[in-house]
Amino acid sequence: MENSMFRGTTICGVKRNGKIAIAGDGQVTMGESVIFKGNAKKVRRIYNDQVVIGFAGSVSDAFSLCERFEAMLSKFSGNLMRSAVELAQTWRDDKAVRKLDALMIIADKNQILMVSGTGEVIEPDDDICAIGSGGNYAFAAAKALKQNTDLSATEIAGKALKIASEICVFTNGNIIVEEV
Repeated sequence: MENSMFRGTTICGVKRNGKIAIAGDGQVTMGESVIFKGNAKKVRRIYNDQVVIGFAGSVSDAFSLCERFEAMLSKFSGNLMRSAVELAQTWRDDKAVRKLDALMIIADKNQILMVSGTGEVIEPDDDICAIGSGGNYAFAAAKALKQNTDLSATEIAGKALKIASEICVFTNGNIIVEEV
């Protein structure tokens, strides 16, 4: 079942007017044609509700990375960047962790970051990032909405996911949005 669940997720993060929102859909797809679950929760609050995380990729790998990231947040007193960099370094260096197939978007009240499967930490230039099967659709929609509307971060992230769900067969309209 290698990589079989990767196509079932779209996550989008948006920062605007001092607020950050991360939205994710609920679809888990097995292989190329079976919707295994429609209401998975891939966006959640961690670290005493101060950090929001959204993940794409293998579900078990994503949970493992989420737990490791939360441990880093505890170790570094909630410092998002330091925790993400330490997680990425562990991800690259640890043979067991290196094989984890997942991507994450993480945010606190000040910044939004993407942590890639190759152990990179990326802070987006335009305060928008998206991952997963419908990530490119959500990214384009969020960028257009941010440039051409006065919508809030939460509204943009939610609408971007809705648009992606109408285009990407691996993304559904069961959308969860969390704001910090």
